[in-house]
Amino acid sequence: MEATHKFVCQDDLVNPLSSMGMQVACILVISHFFHILLKALGQPGPIAQILAGLVLGPSGLSNIIEIKEFFFQASAAEYYEMFGFFCRILFMFLFGLEMDFAYVRRNLRVVCIVAYGGAFAASFFGLVASFFIYKHLLGENVKLNASFVFCIMLFVSYTSSPVVNRLAAELRFATSDIGRLATSSAMVVELTCLLVFNLIIAFTRLTALREGFFILLGLVPILFAFKYLAVWLNKRNRKQKYLRNPEVLLILSILIAGSMLIEMAMFNSVIACFVAGLAFPKEGKTARTLLHKLTYSVHNFVLPVYFGYIGFQFDASHLNSLTNILYVVILVLLSLGSKISGTLAVCHFLKIPLKEGVFLGFVLNLKGHADLLFVGSASKAIITWNPTAYNLLLMTIVINTVISGPVVALLMRKEEKLFTHTHTSLGFELESPDQNELRLLACVYGSRHISAILSVIATLRGTQTASIMPYMTHLIELNQKRRTNVSYHELEAEEMSDEEDYGGNDVLEIHAAVDTFTAETQILIKLNKAVSTLSNLHEEVCNAAEDLRATIILLPFHKHQRIDGKMESGKDAVRTTNQKILRHAPSSVGMIVEKGLAGALGFSQLFTVDIIQHVATLFFGGPDDREAIAWSTRIANHPRVNLTVIRFLPTESSNTRNMKVENEMGGNSDIEVYMALSSLETGNDIDNAFLNDFYNGYVASGKVGYVEKQVNNGAETVAALRDIGDLYSLFIVGRGGRGHSPLTTELSDWEECPELGTVGDLLASSDFNINGSILVVQQHRNSKKDLVDD
Repeated sequence: MEATHKFVCQDDLVNPLSSMGMQVACILVISHFFHILLKALGQPGPIAQILAGLVLGPSGLSNIIEIKEFFFQASAAEYYEMFGFFCRILFMFLFGLEMDFAYVRRNLRVVCIVAYGGAFAASFFGLVASFFIYKHLLGENVKLNASFVFCIMLFVSYTSSPVVNRLAAELRFATSDIGRLATSSAMVVELTCLLVFNLIIAFTRLTALREGFFILLGLVPILFAFKYLAVWLNKRNRKQKYLRNPEVLLILSILIAGSMLIEMAMFNSVIACFVAGLAFPKEGKTARTLLHKLTYSVHNFVLPVYFGYIGFQFDASHLNSLTNILYVVILVLLSLGSKISGTLAVCHFLKIPLKEGVFLGFVLNLKGHADLLFVGSASKAIITWNPTAYNLLLMTIVINTVISGPVVALLMRKEEKLFTHTHTSLGFELESPDQNELRLLACVYGSRHISAILSVIATLRGTQTASIMPYMTHLIELNQKRRTNVSYHELEAEEMSDEEDYGGNDVLEIHAAVDTFTAETQILIKLNKAVSTLSNLHEEVCNAAEDLRATIILLPFHKHQRIDGKMESGKDAVRTTNQKILRHAPSSVGMIVEKGLAGALGFSQLFTVDIIQHVATLFFGGPDDREAIAWSTRIANHPRVNLTVIRFLPTESSNTRNMKVENEMGGNSDIEVYMALSSLETGNDIDNAFLNDFYNGYVASGKVGYVEKQVNNGAETVAALRDIGDLYSLFIVGRGGRGHSPLTTELSDWEECPELGTVGDLLASSDFNINGSILVVQQHRNSKKDLVDD
């Protein structure tokens, strides 16, 4: 690695470092200025950062002699190259940590077809362009060989995943279906291009294959070292929120040392860094600390400077003739046209709509860091570039990105329906709930709520193979004013001013519970923290749910059960926030009330003990009860859950003709359930049709039990609920939306907590003794007319 040697052995060490530091500071300042201007036009941050580099580079301020002499010193290029090397290590390792590999594995065929469709079309045009570039830019002094042709093909077909990821995050389409497909396809293209590039370098040197083999052998121990080091650090820091800085430095030192060895062997270390991040254990404090430390620094410092450095290399002085301008225009059009045409072709094959195909084409045309390797220092050993050819190709990289970025932002504003949050409830997933990924946002206010929330997450997964993407947010109320007339040691825990200390010891207990849950269930929960004033806390939750495109929001009830069985109120802020979330939620909401016998193994211990939990879904009718049934379809598939649906009907609507069905749930074939088929002909048509589909899919097959109870009024409903109060460890019920049902109308006379609905409030009451927890479900309200006051 020639740059490493020069970097360490320079005589003029200070001046280039000072100029590089000043350049970094200028790029950050100018990029923030451009970002303020362009944000109003909907343009993402990477475009502003590239423009900042353009302003500071040879095409802008560096035309001034004094500035040029300061920034372009004799040995500055090696420093910039080394700085870029460290940047690549950090952001590729971070992207590996953040990579949603489960999505790629589930959709591998679609991702690969979209990725390689555009790349193959672009590589064909790159093959043609290579002869054009050789003839008109390099001249006859340079020998045309296969390595040159392959490098140009890679240059045209490459997609920069760092640019795509940042663009997706800035424009908030990273969690949409089309956004996840775009980011995954970009990563596949990048890794493939870099792998081919390393193979090209390997086959041009006789000793390269042997060195590459030893590098692979050395990479495996590093991956194992990361695994066992992470486990050891997790145990060592069991009582700490995060790892200590020296421990983080130890991990990064191993990563950097391995990357430098790979670079010294004349290979590229980008793939190794990404694989190291992808294979790094995702559970525990080690991964959590690395994400916490690296995310801010990479997104706010490393990537902005790196994108600015791309624009900094743009030298418009080479556009001194019409011929050179035409060369750049031709290369840009070839790259853009080939990517869009190839992507549209494969999207047509996959039956992806045309608008989404155009969007994917522009996203996959974003260029970035690896293009600099294909035409820069990494390819000097196999290709001799003259300054004109090198600079014109650099201009192609910058112009492609500067064109594609704003077009992507424009398409997002024009086609908002492609990116809107539409999967807001489970009400239409009766046929195959486990085939769809469930995205949920769980909220906790403290460690008291964690066990019940985790049990709900575990049951909503259903089968072990079902896909679920759970996020958990620790909601912390920010005090608007801190007391100033007391000493520091007299302050309450929530009055500490350091943001890292918000949450107190609850953070440790929540982290420990989540880590135990992940070890038991293999469900990885992504944790974050929301610190806000009481008036804005619900906005944090609703905005997060919309950004994450969550189908479900889980909330804890503001009351908790005492040892004597009575329900005791917690903070009023919790209740107020819950009520606001229920009113403004962009998706369905579930509120869990934890109840049960003291010392008994209830629903909250679902994932810690191997016992069957008996769960009842209460159905009175209405959209919320239908949503509760839809939730139950996933819960019924959990191996430790025995689910029974209990429908309450007026006595006069019942019929004596019943059908006996054997319930094979849990191997208990002797259990019999009864269903009045004629009852489906009465009542609300939507409810009947919904239950008919549910019966045919789950009850008839024996997965779920079904019972009907005939009652006339609220008093009989209360009596019926008391009869089953000791039989189940969890009751699932809709919040409301039933209109003025005679079965529940009288219950509202003593309603204490309207946010639970009439039935949920009755079950959660201290005067109503049941042995199970309660999960109250509210379906997403699409419009104001759906807000039915119970």
